[in-house]
Amino acid sequence: MTKRVLIIVENLPVPFDSRVWKEATSLRDNGYDVTVICPRGKGYAKNYEDLEGIRVYRHPAPSEGDGPAGYVWEYACALFWEALYAAWIYCRHGFDVLQGCNPPDDIFLVALPFKLLGVKYIFDHHDANPELYFSKYGRRGFFYRAQVWLERMTYRCADVVIATNDSYKRLAMTRGEKAPEDVFVVRNGPDLDIFKAVAPNPSLKHGKPYLVGYVGNMSIQEGLDILLDVALYLKNQGRGDIHFTCVGGGPGLAGLRKLVEEKDLKGTVNFTGRISDEQLLEILSTADVCVNPDKPCEMNDISTMIKIMEYMALGKPIVQFDSTEGRFSAKESSLYSSRDNRVQDFAANILWLLDNPDKRIQMGEFGRRRVETELAWQYSIPNLLAAYERAFVDKPRGRESLRPSADRR
Repeated sequence: MTKRVLIIVENLPVPFDSRVWKEATSLRDNGYDVTVICPRGKGYAKNYEDLEGIRVYRHPAPSEGDGPAGYVWEYACALFWEALYAAWIYCRHGFDVLQGCNPPDDIFLVALPFKLLGVKYIFDHHDANPELYFSKYGRRGFFYRAQVWLERMTYRCADVVIATNDSYKRLAMTRGEKAPEDVFVVRNGPDLDIFKAVAPNPSLKHGKPYLVGYVGNMSIQEGLDILLDVALYLKNQGRGDIHFTCVGGGPGLAGLRKLVEEKDLKGTVNFTGRISDEQLLEILSTADVCVNPDKPCEMNDISTMIKIMEYMALGKPIVQFDSTEGRFSAKESSLYSSRDNRVQDFAANILWLLDNPDKRIQMGEFGRRRVETELAWQYSIPNLLAAYERAFVDKPRGRESLRPSADRR
């Protein structure tokens, strides 16, 4: 009998959320009936679409939150629509598993009534929200404690946890008290059938010999302010031969564009906003070096950034700050900047790569091989399917079942 899946994702529309789309298509290809609930967004305004055999329902979405109060309003509205759509989908199509993709960690509230009807809950852990909150606001007050409580309840509700890396798996087993056999690492590698290099376009270098590329969300913890300081430092050092192009959208985009003007970097840095995948691939394929300026902090240390593996898939050398998961992903395809003397060290690594073209080629080839042989999405599919198989195994509930037994310690 066909097993039915409902996936709820709150922060991005599908199929723009590439991880959720890869999960949905992989489940479909392996015999699951898949429905997705997500917000509407730019370019994804239809209330309903059948995309390649996957039902996608999109609910109204308020403006992105800016500050704790804004986030509470944003998440409350989303939770209302998710609960309403889930109830309607259950009556119309039914589902045996509900997969909740954070952030935020409140989707378990939608799952709770369906668990009483025998539906299993899988928590797809994208972001460590307590660490994410602290990286943005630098305090551990009421809203931080609320994030901790929501995470704890999410783990308690989950039958199975999907973690994006080993650091998140450890969180599930320690803070979440989940048994090791209920936690599966499903890395967010690129789909090499889609994400592959195209011919470089020299016009994208804005008349300069070198292009430094970045792709990602534009918000506080991404460290784009550091990258602007790096660009300014290089400009002041007389390196007028380097252009920086940053691709992506987010709540910090307007402020970053204003900073470009204030720092007199209009001829050195441009922010494209959200663009098509074809444009993104052309820019990154043209870049000589790709960067990840994510600020050194606990959140970024334990998180895997898809941009790193996308750079590697295109054969690009990388500059980033040293971090546990960043180093695991990139290994020898990246230079790692010190957390101290951030701007100068990051700039020095960019210059070293630009001035050593043979090393750029060597590092890029290493990264591409690593993705092709270990980190591409195809290597995550078996663990995704194993997580779903585990969800259908009847397990004793209760607090003792969440702790490792003596022979697993």
